Amino acid sequence: MKTRNGILAAVLGLATVTVSLSVLAQPAAEPQSGFVFRNTVTGEQLDTSQGKEGGRDTQAVKTFFETGKNIYIDDKSCLRNGESLFSTSCSGCHGHLAEGKLGPGLNDNYWTYPSNTEDTGLFATIFGGANGMMGPHNENLTPDDMLQVITWVRHLYTGPVKDAVWLNDEQKKNYTPYKQGEVIPKDAKGQCKPLED
Repeated sequence: MKTRNGILAAVLGLATVTVSLSVLAQPAAEPQSGFVFRNTVTGEQLDTSQGKEGGRDTQAVKTFFETGKNIYIDDKSCLRNGESLFSTSCSGCHGHLAEGKLGPGLNDNYWTYPSNTEDTGLFATIFGGANGMMGPHNENLTPDDMLQVITWVRHLYTGPVKDAVWLNDEQKKNYTPYKQGEVIPKDAKGQCKPLED
């Protein structure tokens, strides 16, 4: 009887751990409601209606909130904006080329938070913050701004292309990482309007 009770307790314990981990899993897809974005550290659900006004009604944000797909990922006009936004909001800690300074590097295939390999995880970290000095950026960047920053971070990637899960097969074939000195024209055409000065 003790053995049977011990096995039952072990199975129930494993089920509890599995359920607990799935609750903290990031990101969690839910039927018909798109993605639930969770805080990178605590697992608490993020309220994406909070933060800086605007930038929630673009097609890119609507698509991202529903599917987790960043449609800006290889759009030159969004890369142009993402570079500027990254420079002012992120490079002080993560380095000009996302090589890492006070904050971790973002341009290789090692992620302090494994969920950041996915654009939904990286969005949650930018939106809700993480450990150390990485506070939430939802007060100074809109969700649309964040997608453009993610686009730039992905462009700075120097790791193996096979590990770039944010790219589809066609994008992987054509991927060329940022080279220092590369300039994206201010009049690059695409989905993102130039940022206001």
